[in-house]
Amino acid sequence: MVYLQRPWLKSYDHGVRTDVEITDQSLPARWAEIRRDCGGQPALHFLGVTLTFDQLMALADRFAQALIRNGLVKGDLVAINLPNIPQFPIALIGAMKAGCAISGLSPLNTADEMVYQLNDSNAKALVTLDAIFEHRFAKVADRVPGLKLVAPAGLVDFLPKVKQILAKWLKKIPSGRIMPLPDKEVIAFKDILTRYPAQTPEVKITQEDVCLIQYTGGTTGPPKGAVLTHKNVLANVTQFNEWTKLERGREVMLSGFPMFHLAGMGVAMISMSMGVAQVLIPDPRNTKHIIKEFAKYKPNMMTNVPSLYLMLLAEPEFKNLEFSQLRFCVSGAAPFPVDGINALEAVVGKGKLMEVYGMTETSPLQTCNPYQNPKRIGSVGLPFPSTYIRIMNLDAPDQDVPLGQEGEIVVAGPQVMQGYHNKPAETAHALRQHDGQVWMHTGDVGRMDEDGFVYVVDRAKDMIIVGGFKVFSSEVEDKLYQHPAIEFCALIGVPNPERPETEIVKLVVQKKAAYKDKPNEEVKAELLAFAREKLSPYKVPKIVEFVEAIPLTAVGKVDKKALRPKPAG
Repeated sequence: MVYLQRPWLKSYDHGVRTDVEITDQSLPARWAEIRRDCGGQPALHFLGVTLTFDQLMALADRFAQALIRNGLVKGDLVAINLPNIPQFPIALIGAMKAGCAISGLSPLNTADEMVYQLNDSNAKALVTLDAIFEHRFAKVADRVPGLKLVAPAGLVDFLPKVKQILAKWLKKIPSGRIMPLPDKEVIAFKDILTRYPAQTPEVKITQEDVCLIQYTGGTTGPPKGAVLTHKNVLANVTQFNEWTKLERGREVMLSGFPMFHLAGMGVAMISMSMGVAQVLIPDPRNTKHIIKEFAKYKPNMMTNVPSLYLMLLAEPEFKNLEFSQLRFCVSGAAPFPVDGINALEAVVGKGKLMEVYGMTETSPLQTCNPYQNPKRIGSVGLPFPSTYIRIMNLDAPDQDVPLGQEGEIVVAGPQVMQGYHNKPAETAHALRQHDGQVWMHTGDVGRMDEDGFVYVVDRAKDMIIVGGFKVFSSEVEDKLYQHPAIEFCALIGVPNPERPETEIVKLVVQKKAAYKDKPNEEVKAELLAFAREKLSPYKVPKIVEFVEAIPLTAVGKVDKKALRPKPAG
């Protein structure tokens, strides 16, 4: 029972409490406090436009009134289908003030994927881009009969008129025509913000009320909606603040995580709940824009996926920025190669990179490297206050493995979801009772050292079986990233036609610019020689494929689902 004794507590920073108390009644109650204390302080920076907390909350009240006056009631769901633009946090706050739950919906989703999520979540309102409204949603609107209200938003709505005209003239900003839809109220988002009063709704909201039904990536089947309460999210806000000691009304966050993903939404809710100004990044692939925003607003905190940090490091202008005010860089959602961490800290400052570990089902954070004490490169850190993590046997899931051994990462704490929306079988598989407590089985393979630091070895579904041996893809990728030819890589298992019980290890590589013109066969020979030197024979790739660009998910992780061979039939 060593895990229940919390061996990680001895590695906590001085002053970090071992447990936290969730005192706020709801997220809107917390935001009312922030508005009172930080009303005149900046809340959002977007392309040169700044909204204060007073302005943000007043606009959110208008959106809340639009929902209520168009028939939405407490418990209804609002889907938000936007990139990181001001309308996203306005709709998020407004929906929760009206007692509604929200669900982030990726702007990259196809029409069929939109229909699935809207119907599965029983969404009553949709906020979407006007371009998506005209060119994608309007064609399938009749397939979502439960939807009452649609609010199309423009990318440039919050820019001054002269900039709006210039953007449209240059045709850099896609837009769409807003038209009526049968059996649905369609109101432009910008009209909602003038048509309805800035009046805070009187809706009683408790910690136990649902505030999010957030969908997982669907890598192993149709996406599932993780049901999260105000208490779940407030717990994660409180845990992160306990860890980093944010100074209310005095800090600035810059994040490339998209808000339609819980990583980005979590950043937004932490920022809004702690009086932290957030720099909105609508296109995280535009590294030059990120650099300009960093230089202008001088953030104290950054949160990104490893791939974006690596892209920033490739820009000479990034290395010339002033980083003295930067307290920390958070990295999550994917493993960060050790060489990449060292390269980043050589630019931003030693010890500033904090790797985290989380998932949609845990609101999303579970672990983080210490803010002050020494980090352990390669580790995702220590369990947060009030969080328990144990490593359980992959072959006997009711048994723990000893410290240092690999198994499934299992987590319990106030941030763990209530279950999957309308999916009792999947809920029963994920949430299981052990020792009188409910634990989330993450499906991730990892280990914990004697000081409580957690190491994520692989996703269970990404583990490759070769002749009875387990090959952890992230471990192999981390070794291969040390070769100078690799910009991005992914290790996957492909079926072995001669031995169905085993797989063939395949490496997919995006070459660095310096190797672009070098023949693939020469680079392949280099990589295989390097792999044989660094890896056990069964881990060495048997197939090497080169691609122009490794596919990435919307949040910036390598999309292994897109790389795997499609099932026959």
